[in-house]
Amino acid sequence: MTTVRQPTVLDPDKLMAFVYRAVDEVGATLNTALVVMGDKLGLYRALAEAGPLTPEELAQRTGTSERYVAEWLCAQAAGGFVAYEPGTGRYSLGAEQAVALTDESSPAFLPGFFQIALGSVLDSPRIAEAVRTGEGVGWHDHVPDVHEGCERFFRPGYHAHLVTEWLPALEGVVPKLERGIRVADVGCGHGASTLLMARSYPASSFVGYDYHGGSIATARQRAAAAGPGVDVRFEVAPAASFPGQSYDLVTMFDCLHDMGDPAGAARHVLQALAADGTWMIVEPAAGDRIEDNLNPVGRAYYAFSTLLCTPCSLSQEVGLALGAQAGERRIRDIVVGAGFSGFRRVAETPFNIVYEARP
Repeated sequence: MTTVRQPTVLDPDKLMAFVYRAVDEVGATLNTALVVMGDKLGLYRALAEAGPLTPEELAQRTGTSERYVAEWLCAQAAGGFVAYEPGTGRYSLGAEQAVALTDESSPAFLPGFFQIALGSVLDSPRIAEAVRTGEGVGWHDHVPDVHEGCERFFRPGYHAHLVTEWLPALEGVVPKLERGIRVADVGCGHGASTLLMARSYPASSFVGYDYHGGSIATARQRAAAAGPGVDVRFEVAPAASFPGQSYDLVTMFDCLHDMGDPAGAARHVLQALAADGTWMIVEPAAGDRIEDNLNPVGRAYYAFSTLLCTPCSLSQEVGLALGAQAGERRIRDIVVGAGFSGFRRVAETPFNIVYEARP
């Protein structure tokens, strides 16, 4: 029998404070599923478009069951996601919440964040077993909410910052893109970053690479829907052996830390770049020390790292498992160790840091 060591003096107020904090955590965990539900069923959009609604009115607008919608609205009101008007029995969505929950063009758009979190929780039993064995779980092994949510979370940030801030921060890259160069987007996923760049710089040629065939299939569908005039294609290939030489620009968005052998990938990028080429690395925002990351963003990223990033790396050869909170120093060590002579931080947001590497 395991004996739990009790402190000599127990503070009942601190104990109950922790219990109530735990209650809040459980409510937040359950609300992840409710946010994804509200997004998928159009409940938030209906509230944003129509203004204050009763459960019956919201159910009618969305073709859903009033009884379920009433409970959902109560939970949303208790969590501060919607406002409740006792006098009228109506619920409303504030302007700020409407942007965060319905506007996919806003960098503050959140449903994708909740969707990838829900998918991670759904897959957590498999991760728990991997913790016992030390084995990995590949990106391809996760439920669709992980893949879809990942893109939906990061895509608004790319649309807000990539063309207007991140690429211009790279030395001499934008004029090259405007004239026409060859670009490889490695670890492209569903192709959101690749297609954004291709639409913005039609004189350049883009190819997206990812080892996950399902993601590449989705990216190809997106490319076909983009229409003519966009020079982009997508191929299945791992980061350490994607084809092609003399790329003027190689990009990696939120994926280097997921790789089993990021050092091998970095060496391959160096070989694939033109002599005056540039490697842009976008990574999750993180400080070098654990204490630098003990904040809400770091908490979320450490959790994702436990459930997604670290298992993904451990499923591959080498399995270095940098983790989502690797920090600039470790990324620099990987890049410089691969033979790059230049490395610098060029941009950052609350969620990302952008690095430039030069041969």
